[in-house]
Amino acid sequence: MLTRRSLLKLGSMAAASAALPKPAHSLAPADYSIDIAPYTLELSPKHFIKTIAYNQQIPGPLLRFREGKQVTIDVTNHTENAEILHWHGLFLPPDIDGAMEEGTPMIPPGGKARYTYTPSPAGFRWYHTHTFAGTDLKKAQYTGQHGFLMIDPTDPGKNSAHYDQEFFLALHDWDGEMTGSADGSMNPSYRFATVNGRVLGFGDPLRVKPGPHVLLHILNSSPTEQHWIALAGHQFRVIALDGNPAPNPQLVPMLRLAPAERICAVVEMNNPGLWILGEVRKHIQTAGMGIVIEYADSTGKPAWQQPDTLIWNYDQFAATPPRPSEPGNIIDIPLVFASKFAGHGAPDHWTINGKSWPETSAPSLKRGQRYRLQFKNTSSDDHPVHLHRHSFELRSLPKNPNTRGLLKDVVLVEAKTEVHVEFTANNPGATLFHCHQQNHMDEGFMMLFHYA
Repeated sequence: MLTRRSLLKLGSMAAASAALPKPAHSLAPADYSIDIAPYTLELSPKHFIKTIAYNQQIPGPLLRFREGKQVTIDVTNHTENAEILHWHGLFLPPDIDGAMEEGTPMIPPGGKARYTYTPSPAGFRWYHTHTFAGTDLKKAQYTGQHGFLMIDPTDPGKNSAHYDQEFFLALHDWDGEMTGSADGSMNPSYRFATVNGRVLGFGDPLRVKPGPHVLLHILNSSPTEQHWIALAGHQFRVIALDGNPAPNPQLVPMLRLAPAERICAVVEMNNPGLWILGEVRKHIQTAGMGIVIEYADSTGKPAWQQPDTLIWNYDQFAATPPRPSEPGNIIDIPLVFASKFAGHGAPDHWTINGKSWPETSAPSLKRGQRYRLQFKNTSSDDHPVHLHRHSFELRSLPKNPNTRGLLKDVVLVEAKTEVHVEFTANNPGATLFHCHQQNHMDEGFMMLFHYA
C-alpha cells in the first residue's frame, strides 16, 4: 500500500536530482535564501525549545514580493530528515507548490532546491513545512517551520487600507504531547503558546503612537489549535481574510483563527496605555499566548480586559445583502467527513466519503468548470480544510445558506455542521485537499484532485 510515509521516502530519493537547481539558473544568484536547520527557541529566559526553524529565527523571515514579478528562492535543508516547503495560498504549478502528494520533490538531508515563480494572487500568504509527523510532536508543523509571505498588488491603489504602522504576528503552540480525550482517542495538548515565538511578558512589545492606525497581519501557524484573540481597550476592523479583501469590513471585539487562517485588521490607536493583545481563553493566555501593546511614554503594568463570551462568524464579512446561487452550470461534489475510532490510546483515523488517504478518490476537474464542494462534517471535531493552488468562495454557512463574496483558502467546518464553497478549476494539475490539523492530515484526512 502506498502511504504518506512511503511517499516521503520515495520523494526524498527522487529529490536528490529533481530538487537541484536547473543549469540555466545556476549562475544567477537567488533573490532570497532559506535555510532549514535545527534551532533552540528561547520562549523566555527559563524555557527553551529545541526545534527546526527557517534562517535561525521564528517566525521565519518575512518574504515580500510584488504580484506578477518573478522571484527565485533557494532552500537548503540542513536537517537529518527530508523536507519540503509549501507556498500556502499561491497559485503555483503542482511541482513547486510544496506538497509531495502533488509531485513536488522532497529536499533530502543536505540537499538544496531552487524555486522560481511569478507570485499571485496579491495578499497575505505564508510558507511552511508540509511533511508527516504522526505521533512525533517534534516534526512537521509542530516545529518552528513557518514564515510570513506578503504579495503586494501590482497597482498600489488596490491596497485601500489606511494605516501608519504594520505588524506581522504568528500564533503557535509548543511542547506538545498526545493525551487521551473523553472518548479514549488521543489528541495533542501543549505546555506553551506564543506570539512570534515568545510567551507573554518576554520579547519586545509592539510600540505604537496615539492616533495612528495600525495594520495587524495575524497568522495561526498552530499545528492543531484554534485561537481567539482580543486586544484590551480596542477593537479590530477586519479588512481581509486569508489575504483576500473582505467585501464587508466590520469592527469586531475579537478574532477567531483556525490553523492556517490569516486575518488582516486595522486598529485605531485611540486608548493610550499598556495593553495586552492575547488569547481570550484564560488557560491559553496563561500558557503564554499574548504580546504587550505599548503606547509611547506609557508606563505601568499591561492591562487585560476579559471578554465574557467568544464571538465570531464568517457571515458578517460577506457581501450584503446575501443572494441565492445564480443559475449556471455548477457541479456539486459532496464530501462527508467522519472519524474511525482506532482504539484507546490511538489517534482517530479520518475519512472523506468513507475512505482514508491514499484510498480517497475525487472526480476529475475540467478546466474552466465551476464546482461546489459540499462539506458535511459528521464528526464531533472541527476541521479547518484547505484547498491547494486555488481560492474558494464561501457560499453556504450554517447560519447563512446564501453567503456571497468571501474568498478564502481555509474554512473551519465545525462539528456536526455543513459548509459549501465554490471554486473555478482554473489552475490545471494535481491539487491537494486536506484538513490543516496536522494530526488529522496524518491520519488520512486528505484527497487529491486531478484535472482531466
